[in-house]
Amino acid sequence: MTKIRCSSYAALVLASIVALVPYAAKAQDMPAATGPGAYVAVGGGASLYQFEYGDQKLIGIMGYADANVTWRYGLEGEVRSLRYHSNEDVSETTYLGGPRITIFPGRLRPYAKVLVGAGHYNLPFNFAQGTFFTYAPGAGVDYMLTDNIAVRVVDFEYQVTPGFHTSPGQPTYQLVNYGVSAGISIRLTPLIKFPKMWGYKKKQYGTGARDN
Repeated sequence: MTKIRCSSYAALVLASIVALVPYAAKAQDMPAATGPGAYVAVGGGASLYQFEYGDQKLIGIMGYADANVTWRYGLEGEVRSLRYHSNEDVSETTYLGGPRITIFPGRLRPYAKVLVGAGHYNLPFNFAQGTFFTYAPGAGVDYMLTDNIAVRVVDFEYQVTPGFHTSPGQPTYQLVNYGVSAGISIRLTPLIKFPKMWGYKKKQYGTGARDN
């Protein structure tokens, strides 16, 4: 399996999120019929993962960004570092990004996602390091605490590294890690609760108003 550079993929994920910002902002001004609810948000949190290599549980931190062109469809990018509660200095850092779908709107927002990218692994006692292609289907629930602050109640990911190996010349195998995360995010784009409706005028009420 060809290795890829973490820094290059992290830049690609960040560029993809940034590229969606103007489209999300533009969607805020669209009529309701076109699907309001676009946003850009960034957040962070903590993770607990079952790590297959060495059969141990790793604790870490994560950062993520969501860019949606409608309330339902968008992209998510995340960086996660798992290096605490580790035996023998085993650790993992992932750089992932991909499509995310919100199931339905409201204060409680379940979602599903499929992320792809790079997983960087540090083996026992810094014996070796490697970066491999990794993909991660997942799902979770966000709770809108306010219009601009969302609590990531739970996020589950099933990370698969199909070409993992411990050293050059060793046979490859599929490494599977899975875990849960929780965090909080802040909306960066302005909120427009009632998008403009072109050609619409409010009806006058009260004394002197004419009923048509």
